[in-house]
Parts: sequence; structure tokens; C-alpha cells
Amino acid sequence: MSRLLSIAERFPDFSVQAVVSLEKGKEFNTINLASTLGKWSIFFFWPMDFTFVCPTEIAEFNQANKKFLDREAQIYGVSTDSQFVHLAWRQHHPDLLNLQFPMLADNKKELSEALGVLHPTEKVPLRATYIVDPTGIIRWVSVNDLSVGRNVNEVLRTLDALQTDELCPCNWEKGQDTIKLA
Repeated sequence: MSRLLSIAERFPDFSVQAVVSLEKGKEFNTINLASTLGKWSIFFFWPMDFTFVCPTEIAEFNQANKKFLDREAQIYGVSTDSQFVHLAWRQHHPDLLNLQFPMLADNKKELSEALGVLHPTEKVPLRATYIVDPTGIIRWVSVNDLSVGRNVNEVLRTLDALQTDELCPCNWEKGQDTIKLA
């Protein structure tokens, strides 16, 4: 297993196909690192399509999409399935029909390997979440085992804290005081 990329490191360069729409002829687009720069990015990885925990997480991120956009952050969902598998899943799963963010197809596993998020024996992505700043620097990483879903509200809370660029105490939430040094 590759080393897990972490805080203060540059998010790896990548270029992959993504499902961006269900509209015929407009389903796919290429997403690369350069196209993500200039705003905050949330990259969340799931093990594989057509499974059980994954759609619950994808649906939760989708429900929170406006909150992320209000914070000038773009969500990118990623697995190592192909864009064609992503499209088939979106077309057949009711919770995925109206996704408002791209589903990236890391089918060559290059991005997952570069980030060090492939499960050592299953060779599918762990449930990794990255918050990347507008310049492409990783500012937060959370990685769960395959069986445990993540908490989308915690991703939002952490993004809020990072965007203050101030010291935020334990359990800090948007609207609360930050720590001021005398």
C-alpha cells in the first residue's frame, strides 16, 4: 500500500472521466486537478458501485451539496469503477438519479494509489475524504474502514473551521467564537 498523502501535501495531479449528467450525449466530462483549482474541493472515495453503504453516503453528500456550494466548495465523488458503471448505477438507483456533483472514474486506480487510499488486500478505495484548498493543498483527511460510513456534517464543520483561518476549539461550529491570542 502506498503512503497516505496527508495535511500540507499537494493533491496529486490527475485526469479522469466523470459522470456529470444523465442527459443523453452529455453524460461524461474529463475532470483534472487544474479544473478543480480556484475553489475548495471535497474529494470523497467509496469502495465500489452497486453496494450498500456507498449510496447512503453519496445521497447525504448530495443533500448537503448546496451547503458546500455556499462555502465555495465543490464535491467530487470517486471510486475505481468506470464511468460506464457509474452511469448505470446512477440510472438505476433512485437516490443517485439527481446527483449534483461529478462521479469520478478512477478505474486505472492511479489517483487512489497516489493518495495511498487503496485497501491493502481488497484493492478498492477506503472511505477516504479530502478537503483541498483552492491552491491544491490538502488541508484535512479522514479515512474510514470499508464497513463504516462517514459523517457529512463533520466534513462541513471542518470546512467551516478551515475557512476561518483561525484557531477553532474542540467541537467548534460555525457561528461560535474562535480562539483569540492575546
